[in-house]
Amino acid sequence: MNDEAALSRLRLARTEGVGPLTFRRLMERHGTAEAALEALPGLAPGGGHAGGHHAGGGWRGAPFRPPPPAAIRREMEEVAAMGGRFLFLDDPDYPPLLALLESAPPALACIGETSLLGLPQVALVGARNASALGRRMAADLAEGLAAAGLVVTSGLARGVDGAAHLGALRAGATIAVIPGGLDRAYPPEHAELQGLIAERGLVVAEAPLGTAPIARHFPRRNRIIAGLSLGVVVVEAALRSGTLMTARLALEAGREVFAVPGSPLDPRCAGSNDLLRQGAHLTERAEDVLENLPAAPRPMGAVTGRAAPVEAALPLAPPPGEAGQLLDLIGPSPVVVDELVRRCHLSAAAVQAILLDLELEGRIETLPGNRVIRSGLR
Repeated sequence: MNDEAALSRLRLARTEGVGPLTFRRLMERHGTAEAALEALPGLAPGGGHAGGHHAGGGWRGAPFRPPPPAAIRREMEEVAAMGGRFLFLDDPDYPPLLALLESAPPALACIGETSLLGLPQVALVGARNASALGRRMAADLAEGLAAAGLVVTSGLARGVDGAAHLGALRAGATIAVIPGGLDRAYPPEHAELQGLIAERGLVVAEAPLGTAPIARHFPRRNRIIAGLSLGVVVVEAALRSGTLMTARLALEAGREVFAVPGSPLDPRCAGSNDLLRQGAHLTERAEDVLENLPAAPRPMGAVTGRAAPVEAALPLAPPPGEAGQLLDLIGPSPVVVDELVRRCHLSAAAVQAILLDLELEGRIETLPGNRVIRSGLR
């Protein structure tokens, strides 16, 4: 891909309102990113032509506005100056398992050894406030998996993620998928670890340079971790956590789910123990993963044997109470959060708390401009 084609692809991917699904549709319809960009002024985020109401009575919203070429060229130059590069969907080096996802990122910014993306990967994720034993278990499992030739993938978060990266580096390679831009270490105390992984492994980001790692970016990061891997290993996870969201996304993508048992008295283990109850592979050592890791994903959403967790393969049940009422107000067109506050008669703080839960469950997506939209409808 030449530089101008890459610039056009990144402009299209960075256009507000153009998510992964819309990106795919535009590329399928127009063939090239250049042609898709030329067509954008006549389109609106709601579909069809910009301006006014459509036949069904819904407002289409403002036209798409791609960022200026100079801004995207500057981002590409800055990534290159950091020693990084971009990988685009349909590039030969784009990770093949991730490309299977309908929501695969159109562009990934990478620093390090991109060839690792083509090797078999296992994700190892868990609690940020992990116990000392949980961190030790994560490091030992990661070291064993890396020694067996697998690439260990995680999210560079505190607790289990950091321990997994360090354990993998003792014996092999690791990939860190981060929620912000490549130039934003999160948490700050992992800046040195992020640099080490960039030197000896690979750091991957979907967000543009300068993007702060805020709450709405973590579910997006989690789907990349799940999509890259043949299986996801969970070490300590609360019942309502982003870790369980990663496990559910993995199952929906046909990947195996593994869980380390924990004390029933420790709330940090309630979610991982529940995964075991639903059929996750019980994991106490690296061999438990190696013996149950397939050579390729199952068909999307298929459940065979004791693959985990069966309930997660089913459509999400409507959330109860106020969360369900709020979700009913969110549809296929972006809606401003302030408007939701006015319509649902809840406090702004209550609405924000519910929206965060809905996003962690994968039900909604947060957009720039303090707006939200139903997941899977862009």
